[in-house]
Amino acid sequence: MPQTNQALFERAQRVIPGGVNSPVRAFRAVGGTPRFITRAEGPFIVDAEGRRYIDYIGSWGPMILGHGHPAVLEAVQKAALDGFSFGAPTEREIELAEAIIGHLGAASGVEQVRLVSSGTEAGMSALRLARGATGRNLIVKFEGCYHGHADALLVKAGSGLATFGFPTSAGVPEDVVKHTLVLEYNNLEQLEAAFAAQGDQIACVMLEAIAGNMNFVRASLPFMQRLRELCTKHGAMLVFDEVMTGFRVGPRGAWGVYAALMPGFRPDLFVFGKVIGGGMPLAAFGGSREVMAKLAPLGPVYQAGTLSGNPVATACGLATLREISRPGFFEALGASTRALVNGLKAAADAAGVPFVVDSEGGMFGFFFADRLPQNYGVVMATDKERFNRFFHAMLDRGVYLAPALYEAGFVSAAHTPAEIEATVAAAREAFAAL
Repeated sequence: MPQTNQALFERAQRVIPGGVNSPVRAFRAVGGTPRFITRAEGPFIVDAEGRRYIDYIGSWGPMILGHGHPAVLEAVQKAALDGFSFGAPTEREIELAEAIIGHLGAASGVEQVRLVSSGTEAGMSALRLARGATGRNLIVKFEGCYHGHADALLVKAGSGLATFGFPTSAGVPEDVVKHTLVLEYNNLEQLEAAFAAQGDQIACVMLEAIAGNMNFVRASLPFMQRLRELCTKHGAMLVFDEVMTGFRVGPRGAWGVYAALMPGFRPDLFVFGKVIGGGMPLAAFGGSREVMAKLAPLGPVYQAGTLSGNPVATACGLATLREISRPGFFEALGASTRALVNGLKAAADAAGVPFVVDSEGGMFGFFFADRLPQNYGVVMATDKERFNRFFHAMLDRGVYLAPALYEAGFVSAAHTPAEIEATVAAAREAFAAL
């Protein structure tokens, strides 16, 4: 007999802090009991009580093909039979690096990548590389953009314009974050002020071009263009965090979206994760051959990992990248995502509920607001209580959305029109009950 989610949560809390191994899973933002998942297939996940849900988390983005895609399963099973880990180079590491670089194309400027095991590790390593390559210490990030839980990145904004941030986590020394400047997303005035005051000290600027940890917020074109200009002028590196958006919002990620609108545009470093691992622990960072040569064993910037380039994870990632490279894949994925958000919007409008939506490729967001937010402060001022009621109303109707108003959602290739229509039908009932 299956256990209840509540019983499992109580049991988990006795041996795991908060009962979860990543905080958002605890449902603290929305209340209630987290669902303990036992299995998944296609666009569905099933909890410990046998309840099936249409899944719009997709392991927070990696499952772009849906759960249990046959080609991916076959690749992983074969790789596992050959060995779990070697602590030595494999040909598959080369193949995955080649695939990532090939997908991006020469215009990206990415000539080499280093494989690691998590997005946090990739972001942390990219920052160290940027500092090592420039000989500078100061980094710039934007409030609401999450780049992993490295000390230097767990920082919230200071009280004044272009001021240094302070730690958002206990255990992070102020001496560490004194080198991190936190600015408001899409705020050109703060950006200009920061570079005017300290441009010659800035090693890099890191951002999510489509921020998925503010739900779904795009960097404006003027903001992105000026950011590139200022980084170039002052010798700072522009780092694109594409852990969430890479090969998710399009065949060349968020960079491809912006490059299509700004010919010749490219960052100096990229950070990838999620899709490139297909659901296995795998991430990467990359840039030009010149910059990447600063890494050990060639250069003075040290970075290492026992399980980096894991043979089972690389097999999973490679199979995933092969599938998403098929002709028409992203066109179909984008159409499904637009059908979902347009359906949700129509359902909200019919119920007279203030509601706005946005999407790109297989990633989407929505807000209980009259207009799309442009920064974190506006996101957090949207109707949290209404979101929480909507979340639970949808969960009760078999639709699993992100359990927090500041998290993006994800559609997979396994979501058919039937699942999209069922989701919109559930939303009609949920909006009417708000």
